[in-house]
Amino acid sequence: MHFTVSLLSNPAILLAIVSLIGLIAQHKKTTDVLKGTFRTAIGFLIFGVGASTMTASLQNFNAMFQKGFHLTGVIASPEAATALAQGRYGFVVSVTLIAGFIMNLVFARITPFKNVFFTGGHSLFFACVLALVLKAHGIGNTMAIIVGGTILGFVSAALPQLCQPFMRKITGGDFQAIAHFNMIGYALSGFIGNVFKSHKDETTENIKFPEWLSFFKDFLMGVAVVMIIIFYVAAIAAGKIAVTKLSGTTDWLVFPMIQALTFTAGISILMTGVRMFLAEITAAFVAISEKFIPGSRPALDVPTIFPFAPTAVLVGFLSSYTAGLLAIVVMVMLKFPIVIIPAAHICFFSGGTAGIFGNSTGGWRGAILGSFIVGLLLAFLPLLLYPTFSSLGITGSTFPNVDYNIVGSLLNWFLGIFH
Repeated sequence: MHFTVSLLSNPAILLAIVSLIGLIAQHKKTTDVLKGTFRTAIGFLIFGVGASTMTASLQNFNAMFQKGFHLTGVIASPEAATALAQGRYGFVVSVTLIAGFIMNLVFARITPFKNVFFTGGHSLFFACVLALVLKAHGIGNTMAIIVGGTILGFVSAALPQLCQPFMRKITGGDFQAIAHFNMIGYALSGFIGNVFKSHKDETTENIKFPEWLSFFKDFLMGVAVVMIIIFYVAAIAAGKIAVTKLSGTTDWLVFPMIQALTFTAGISILMTGVRMFLAEITAAFVAISEKFIPGSRPALDVPTIFPFAPTAVLVGFLSSYTAGLLAIVVMVMLKFPIVIIPAAHICFFSGGTAGIFGNSTGGWRGAILGSFIVGLLLAFLPLLLYPTFSSLGITGSTFPNVDYNIVGSLLNWFLGIFH
């Protein structure tokens, strides 16, 4: 069981196996099979190193920002909530994850939804949400696994389909789908972008910067400058003592710069990994599609589309994080019993992707508005399920993603009818 869960939770190994099967099915030479398989795994691991580096830097930012601006509440980050859920319902969560992947293949084979979902971390988070909702209503383990696995398999195949019309605009083809459970939000962002469809050619990538801001034409330079600014805002607000607890032997005023540049280096690493494994897995999947699941396509994590509109990623991050901070003000002013604090790394990946979708249909205006709306959803939707999670002892952190909360809330409502 532990072996299987570890395998399905590790997309690098899973994608390498898919690449291996596809290359063998194409009757490639042994050396080509080995080369393609290892390039897929290594490329995805490079991708993972970049993502982990970015996330670690942004978690330091979260700590400084919350301390500096005296924010207390529930952190909208799924990692801690997942750890708590696995601690209480590890068996149900693990088997639901396995059942979900199997059912994803079944649904891709027998329905028009031909997407095979390869973001194992997001599948694990969704398995946690489903398990918690089902257990909160007293559902037995076996039935919880059957129901949870079936739902997980279905949404893994079906929800990427919502994004596919926009994916074709973004990538110029139909060779991959998106695999990140904010897909309702991304499709909404693309739809919202249509409000500005007459300006769709005014994309984030063609923004004409004044001469003194010309460095923003270089994506990594632009990211570095923006991140340095926001890291120093958070650090100065937090103060020397709080920052020193994070920085260790590094001077507290040097630490923000190092973290901002480390984040930027993480992006560069991530995009290198994307370029390395994406070509391999796309080519290998042609044979998988033809022989086993006709018409299917791989659904991959969101950074695989970052190279298509990198400036939109930065615009989307800033817009969605601003929306999250505005949501905090609203919750405090209206005396909400729970205040959801946005996590910067969630806003970067989810808000940045929403920016790409909004940009594809409405240019930079669509990127700003679409990601802002998604930022509000990331902040307010977790309020729906948090009482259910807290009744099971899952407190202090929650699952922010749009799809988890919409599907989970519908399941919670349905089960409540009979409870």
